[in-house]
Amino acid sequence: METRAEARFVRVSPQKARLVVDLIRGRRAGDAITILRSTNKRVAPTVEKVLRSAIANATRPPYNADADRLVVHRAVVNEGPRTKLIRPAPMGRAFRYQRRTSHIVIEVEEQGAGD
Repeated sequence: METRAEARFVRVSPQKARLVVDLIRGRRAGDAITILRSTNKRVAPTVEKVLRSAIANATRPPYNADADRLVVHRAVVNEGPRTKLIRPAPMGRAFRYQRRTSHIVIEVEEQGAGD
């Protein structure tokens, strides 16, 4: 049984968040938390929080999974809406720039549940 957790509208670009999420995909949940703790990226604590939420969802009823046997089954970062802003420029001009957001989704699964 897969359980999931997601964080939406996280203020980090999806490209930067994917660098961190790629590190934990397919790993055991305990190992993934250790990796995230030692990762020196701004989004790492947010990804760790989502992972801990997915683990908590899996260990509560009706799933009652063993936390030691959980594996990060699926971890994706999707693009959220962009905030489009205008920055003043010389000679009355304006420069547009965008602030990107991300939706982080992590699914954990109990390894060897049917074995």
